[in-house]
Amino acid sequence: MDKFNGIFLRVCFASIPIIGIGWILAVTDYFGVALTFQQVIAVVLGLSCACAFLRYPYFDKPGLLEIALSLIAFFSWFWMAYNFEDWIVTAHERTPDKWVPGALSLILMMEGLRKAAGKIIAGLVWVLIVYAFFGDLLPGVLEASVFPPTKTVTYFYADNNGVPGLVLQVVLNLVLAFIIFGKLMEVSGGTAFLTDLAMGWMGHRRGGPAKVAVVASSAFGTISGSTVGNIMSTGIVTIPLMKKTGFKPEYAGAIEAVASNGGQIAPPVMGATAFIIAEFLEIPYQDVVIAAALPALMYFLVLFIQVDAVARRFSILGLPKAELPIVIDVLKVGWIFILPIAILMYFLFWMGYPPGVAALYSAASLIVLMVIRDRKLPTLDHWKGFLFGSGEILVPLILIAGAAGIILGVMNSTGLAFQLSIILTGLGEAHGVFVMLLLTSLICIILGMGMPTATVYIVLVSVIGPALIKMGLVPIGAHLFLFYFGLISMLTPPVAIASMVAAEMAGADMWKTGFIGVQLAATAYLLPYLWAFNPALLLEGSTVAIVYGVITCVSAGFLLAHSVTVLGNGNTGGWLSAIGMYVACLVVGSSTIWLGTENALTLAVAAAGLILVWIITRRVKVLDPAPAK
Repeated sequence: MDKFNGIFLRVCFASIPIIGIGWILAVTDYFGVALTFQQVIAVVLGLSCACAFLRYPYFDKPGLLEIALSLIAFFSWFWMAYNFEDWIVTAHERTPDKWVPGALSLILMMEGLRKAAGKIIAGLVWVLIVYAFFGDLLPGVLEASVFPPTKTVTYFYADNNGVPGLVLQVVLNLVLAFIIFGKLMEVSGGTAFLTDLAMGWMGHRRGGPAKVAVVASSAFGTISGSTVGNIMSTGIVTIPLMKKTGFKPEYAGAIEAVASNGGQIAPPVMGATAFIIAEFLEIPYQDVVIAAALPALMYFLVLFIQVDAVARRFSILGLPKAELPIVIDVLKVGWIFILPIAILMYFLFWMGYPPGVAALYSAASLIVLMVIRDRKLPTLDHWKGFLFGSGEILVPLILIAGAAGIILGVMNSTGLAFQLSIILTGLGEAHGVFVMLLLTSLICIILGMGMPTATVYIVLVSVIGPALIKMGLVPIGAHLFLFYFGLISMLTPPVAIASMVAAEMAGADMWKTGFIGVQLAATAYLLPYLWAFNPALLLEGSTVAIVYGVITCVSAGFLLAHSVTVLGNGNTGGWLSAIGMYVACLVVGSSTIWLGTENALTLAVAAAGLILVWIITRRVKVLDPAPAK
């Protein structure tokens, strides 16, 4: 029985990326087989449900119960795929052959979601499902327009606005390809290459392993598109090294979590979300990359300075150069990992290929380069790690995307999305845009808890995006605002999935790691408010406005980063100095808002901020306690 379960699980895992590759490359068209997206995704969703029951059994190992549930889940979704073309014609008929398997599919998908992604996100979706059935009983603005139960079930089960809708379409057409590319990079040694390259470049500097984590995790994260996967890949090396050189476990975990999460805001790929933003806004992909460049630069600049400040405060030196890899030697061995990224950019920018196709071609080029370098075909272990590993990463992502389809379905069918947009717009008109943005950021963090970045972005932009644009935000600014706050939900307690995973790897307290992570990622919490009022930070506006915006932003970044130098020194002077620097950071950063985007006085404010950094950091050196041993 155990052997059968293991084979069945591996077959299901491997089938998911294989089907996805076949769909992206339109393999069925070559054989004259016409399939709709909904049919393909129903099969993939059924396989994902089956994997969830077998991979996360109710007891120590899967038994007859898990096998039965996995088979029922697969065939109930396959039933929809088999009948979908006929059901398009008879969509108005809600017969038992539709809603009975539909109810089974949805219940088992939600149970698979609970097993694979956790109770919190599953609980949130169940609340919305209950609202879809009984929301008409609520008073006031929360009163819903509710379909008959059989129509609600079939709407979620087989309608383009339900589970087999936009979110899963994006995941299958786009995100899946980058997950596969990232996993192939990992199993072929790409993660180790990036880590060794960063070690050779940064390892000998003050707090070297932490700076390695920032560089390597951000470089790998922009391709992988998975914060948790990024932490598991690079953190296994960087976290022990950080602890070895003197970083406290909670700092080691927090630095890795913040760096890995930030990879998804780093151009050019941005974890595949850049392509989704471009598709929603109907603008060239290059425009999204340009707009996102300065915020990403500020995020990593401030994080880098903070890491250096922490290392200085605790007297943490770098690693001996003799123990570090030589950059030239690393490049000689790992050149095959640079070319596929260049090939990806070539297909995207010059050839104009769809992102999913470009990512798969880049993955194929990596396989060819591996053969050239090693002078042999990839081993069976490579293929197993690639196929099974990709499938295991994709299972929770696909189930969450299916749940996101339910969220969007509830929002549309009940009118909740319209009501929420009215509430936010009314709040902005009555109390100002800033209050509306505060509430929006809170909604983003709550809805984003535990959800992959691309998924939460699609949900947020569909529901909240129009309200932000209506209140005057430039479209790219509104979309990036939602993207950032959906992303940093991974770092925000009480859930903080990224910090939780990193804390477990570091053997640290989750709460301490989470709050340090929030401090290190402070830039991501503040910047969206600045570009909401000053689009010059997204490189939109006159040259003068952009230059002034960049200068004030950099000055504010130094204030924010150096506050960590004086925070937590164990004396009142340190705390007061840190608070003063935080306040000064807000004043300097927002100066283009209250002085005007082209007012030369903002340069004086920026200069004053830098002088304040110099004065306080010099003064606090006297107040520092004895360095940590």
